[in-house]
Amino acid sequence: MSQSGPLAGIRILDLSIAGTGPYAAALLADQGADVIKVERPDGGDLVRWVGTHTDAGISAMFQMFNRGKRSIALDLTRAQGREIVHRLAARSDVVIQNWRPGVAGKLGVGYEDLRRDDLVYVSISGFGDEGPYAHKTAYDTVIQAYAGVAAIEGDPKQQMPRFSNHAVADKVTSITAAQAITAALFARERGQGGQHIRLSMLETMVAFLWADAAGNEVLRDGDQSQPRGTADGTPPMRFLDGWGVACPVSDANFAGMCRAFGVEGYDDPRVASQSQRHRHMELVWQIAGRCWDVARTLTTAEAIARLEANGVPCGVVLSSSKLADDPHVQAVGLLEDSVHPSAGRIRQPRHPVRFERTPARPGAPAPLLGEHTEAILAEIGLGGSFGELKDAGVVAGPY
Repeated sequence: MSQSGPLAGIRILDLSIAGTGPYAAALLADQGADVIKVERPDGGDLVRWVGTHTDAGISAMFQMFNRGKRSIALDLTRAQGREIVHRLAARSDVVIQNWRPGVAGKLGVGYEDLRRDDLVYVSISGFGDEGPYAHKTAYDTVIQAYAGVAAIEGDPKQQMPRFSNHAVADKVTSITAAQAITAALFARERGQGGQHIRLSMLETMVAFLWADAAGNEVLRDGDQSQPRGTADGTPPMRFLDGWGVACPVSDANFAGMCRAFGVEGYDDPRVASQSQRHRHMELVWQIAGRCWDVARTLTTAEAIARLEANGVPCGVVLSSSKLADDPHVQAVGLLEDSVHPSAGRIRQPRHPVRFERTPARPGAPAPLLGEHTEAILAEIGLGGSFGELKDAGVVAGPY
């Protein structure tokens, strides 16, 4: 697949499944990398059938995590299948796998099996390859539980943890992996050679959360005043015809919010500065509560106009289904419509990064299972063996 992004010319062999590895590879495919996805012949990646999907085995999640890739259906438990992986790896700049520690080695496709001086090999796991949890199978919600997401998102009144409604651990790990891969490729360009990258979902999510949601643990000798997270206790604003949010962080923001809704008291010395508001939160919430009461009497347009006129950071709560109607989203071309040859109409975000000289864009539609098996075999000199390998059950496709 021809791409013109900043990673054009980079080849990636994606042995991973589900979310963490595949989404990282998809982001790199958007940026121009040629990605070959290896899947089991018997059903392929399990994400093909997760959530809303078609009979062709293309789910919405699979499309988002695997766009721009080519698929080869290959049985890695067979010696011939492993040999094909070795041939593909020899032509690749990056290999990605996300099995439990030790599995890749048992299959004969671990780092030591494929290692060469210029190869970037990426091992993603739930808990890393050391420690008592290294053997554990980990999916997104398991990591949300261990890393602190469920505790932060939970309801303190009911003292019940709550999981995020999206695969936040998978996606954060994927983005971290993509950054690590490009950093390793940059180091290689500077003469450092290839290397083995190891990252765990747990370590990635803890680092992500502690940036802003574990202040009391970071500053062990601080005043221990931080709530569960920086957004904790910020309720949405209810308007006559919808919901929104105001973020009165600075002194000017807080005063502006009060002026926007005609609420007095913001000039009280106890709430006039951020440090004073921190000491008098009960009074802050009394004043803010009056702002929220006035907001209920206004339409969304009226309330947002008042907040913006007073310089208060604010926004409207939108569902994914309503996002396409937003004028800003339309103006910047955030969502793109296309047609998948097997799955039908698709709407997805464009690549979020705008490169001035090497534009990135969502790649071709996510592949059917084994869609490119024969073509990929031909690239490594096995094109004439496709029928024989298929009959032997080593490869499969196209379906």
